[in-house]
Amino acid sequence: MPDSATPYDVIVVGGGVNGAGVARDAAGRGARVLLLEANDLAEGTSSKSTKLIHGGLRYLEHYEFGLVREALKEREVLWGIAPHIIWPLRFVLPYRTGLRPRWLLRLGLFLYDHIGGRKKLPATRSIDLKRHEAGGPLQSQYIKAFEYSDGWVDDARLVLLNARDAADKGARIRTHTRAESMRVEDGLWVVEGSDDRGHNYRFTGKSLVNAAGPAVLDLLKRASAPPDYKMRLVRGSHIVVRRKFEHDYAYFFQLPDGRIFFAIPYERDFTLIGTTDQDHEGPLDGVHASAGEIDYLCEGASLYFREPVTPADVVWTYSGVRPLIEDGSGRPESATRGYRIDVDLEEGAPLLTIYGGKITSYRHVAEHAVDELSDHLEAVSVKRWTATAPLPGGDFPTDGAAALKADYKLAYPFLTAATVDRIVKAYGTDARQWLGKAGDWDALGGEIAHGLSVAEVDWMMTREWARDVEDILWRRSKLGLLFGEEDVAKLAALLESKRPQPA
Repeated sequence: MPDSATPYDVIVVGGGVNGAGVARDAAGRGARVLLLEANDLAEGTSSKSTKLIHGGLRYLEHYEFGLVREALKEREVLWGIAPHIIWPLRFVLPYRTGLRPRWLLRLGLFLYDHIGGRKKLPATRSIDLKRHEAGGPLQSQYIKAFEYSDGWVDDARLVLLNARDAADKGARIRTHTRAESMRVEDGLWVVEGSDDRGHNYRFTGKSLVNAAGPAVLDLLKRASAPPDYKMRLVRGSHIVVRRKFEHDYAYFFQLPDGRIFFAIPYERDFTLIGTTDQDHEGPLDGVHASAGEIDYLCEGASLYFREPVTPADVVWTYSGVRPLIEDGSGRPESATRGYRIDVDLEEGAPLLTIYGGKITSYRHVAEHAVDELSDHLEAVSVKRWTATAPLPGGDFPTDGAAALKADYKLAYPFLTAATVDRIVKAYGTDARQWLGKAGDWDALGGEIAHGLSVAEVDWMMTREWARDVEDILWRRSKLGLLFGEEDVAKLAALLESKRPQPA
């Protein structure tokens, strides 16, 4: 069935962070936008990151100064537009004898502090782990360390909020709709698609954006377009264990093989450890951590923590496939995290393809992409706007989260401190739209479990495209780590009761 008689200005294929970012930017510049995602928003790579907004300290070793500078400049920009889902984090980098010398670490951190226009984040400092609270959980041989700044992000919600803002500005967001084939007819892109309920669609647009991430080359094949770059797919796996430390610092650890990994406070009660870098072959669905990767991360963490980490301690794992531009690097971790944007004119209709990139640079990538489209489409304004416009719920100062939590606790005293903290970090000021004037759980339709209400689920379904248990527990709320079998069954029953029933 045809989707609309009026062609879209921009059809974006891919509901990850780059695709949602392009949809938001283009819709805000006046374009008529359609975004197609074959599954749920952020279901792939964009919800499987290490959850960091960072410049990439280790990329300095590979002389990627431009990449690091660009990402560092974006840290405070993104913090400014999304202070609910992005917040500063201090990292502790212990010095380990026999690996990178202290002078090299200090030089790298000096560059890290100065090449990206840091303004609000505190600078690097040297610390004594015998006196610093971050030294407590570590083995006694670690004495000296550096403390530096980067940022944390709820990656899946970053995607959702970009899609939300795009929709609020007129974009149409279609999840669970796969773009099967693409071709140009009479100067327009024709996209044949189908959804997971068996319905077929035909969309037309003046331009097409390939933001398919790891599937970027596959999408070009479906569009019968030759690729401009070769891609290298690299799997990054993470493990989650019960909380290894009580403080709010994160760790940057070096391994004897030259790689690095992080140990980060995660969802109040847990510690996130990762990531690996393994070349990935095979399907992009159902990607998971291998036993070898889990062992590797456990062994690496055990080199630093007083209390060893074993596979038996792992409560959850996740893995994502990063689409990296093939640059001839021997080791996966050495491959560039940079991006490329190419525009090909297929019979006068622009096809813009995004190759590579990292989550920290998504806004800049989207801005660059829409700038390129504006050269070909009269409907797209050339005026940039996303660097200062808050994402939904982010219209409060970067130091205003504590005050917002206090306001919510006063207005909704029946909510626990943990629930208020989660709500602020997910919705910011937008939570008032579904909390309303509720004075108890009954006014929110009742509590399902662990602070998740029926009203919040309704919001996720009507405003955030949630459809099933996994969407809600693992991408929109992160409560999957707390929900037991009975809790999951209760949520599943609620969702089933809300599904349209056949006539």
